[in-house]
Order: sequence, then structure tokens, then C-alpha cells
Amino acid sequence: MFILVNLKAYPCDPVAVAEAARDVAETTDARIAVAPQAADLARVADTGVETWAQHVSPNAHGSHTGSTLAEAVANNGAEGTLINHSERRLKLADVDAALDATDRADLESIVCANNPNQVGAAAALGPDAVAVEPPELIGGDVSVATADPEIVEGAVDAAAAVDEDVDVFCGAGVSTGEDVAAAAELGASGVLLASGVAKADDPRAALEDLVSEI
Repeated sequence: MFILVNLKAYPCDPVAVAEAARDVAETTDARIAVAPQAADLARVADTGVETWAQHVSPNAHGSHTGSTLAEAVANNGAEGTLINHSERRLKLADVDAALDATDRADLESIVCANNPNQVGAAAALGPDAVAVEPPELIGGDVSVATADPEIVEGAVDAAAAVDEDVDVFCGAGVSTGEDVAAAAELGASGVLLASGVAKADDPRAALEDLVSEI
């Protein structure tokens, strides 16, 4: 089971969270990665935890002030990146271009989508994985796997209908080991979460709970 902790722009200590994630991953069968702010990528990667970018821009080298270059995040230790998170939406053509950028930089990719229809469209672009995250549940206390399991099942079916090699993850409201287990039962092979760890008083305890039923 893949657990990706997105730190967003929360006021947490990215290195402390990364060290906790690294330690928990080393003692379990879970694959745990951390996605910090771009400015913190190198510091987080230096802890030895699997490190992901929160976003890469749909462009190559050139006159692109303010862009997050795929090659730059790879050079700073990122192994993969989110694309099209609900808080960083892209046009479909830009999602495609961002995926081209990940190919150039040899990054893994997860394309986020709101619903099963969007999951199918994203899977057709050939990412490594797609993640279904209903926006209304993001940051809440109820996991998508509990609140609307049909969305997760529908996303799994939609991706499989397009490309069976594309993994399906789910996010929004995931915060406990029970949420992770429910996602797995619905066919997801990973989860995305943020506040459940980034805002936790004890990130290590939160991570240990997340992997408790794997």
C-alpha cells in the first residue's frame, strides 16, 4: 500500500515529518512518501524518505519565470510528483504536457481527478497512477472510502477500462488505519492525505496508526 503525505503549505516541520515517515516505512510493509513545498525538497530528500513534488509545470527549460521545472525537482531528490491536485488544477493539455515533463525527468506521476469520469480521462494520458479526490471531502474528517465508496470503486473500474497498468489511489479525509484498510478493500492501491499527518501533534503516531491495518 502506498501512502503519500502531502504537506501542502501547512506550518509543520517538513524534516520532522519526513524522518517520522522514513522510520515508520522502514519498520512496516508500507511504502510511505512525503511531498513538501518545492523549497524543502532537498532537505526532505536528505532524510532518506521517498520524496515527491506537489506539482510540476507543463514546460521544459526556457523563459518560464515562476515555474516548477520537473528536472529541477528531480535534481533536488524528488522521485515523483502530483499533477492536477484539486488545489492546483490544470487544463487537460497542460496535464499531458506535465506528464511529458515527468518522462523527461524520470519522475513517477500521480494525476489527481475529482470523479471516475475524470479518472478515465486521466488514465488515458498514461500516468503511473491516478487518484480520485472529491473536493468537498478534502481536509474533512470523513474519508472518501467511507463517505462515498462508490466513487472509489467507480474510479478503479474507470481506470481499468482504459489501462490496467495505471494504479488507482484515493484521497480526501483519509486519516486513520481504518481509512487505509477501507480504501484497499475497495480496490485502491494507495492513499493520499495531508492534514491527518501534517497537522497532527505527533506525526509519527499518526503514521503508525495509518499503517496499523496493512
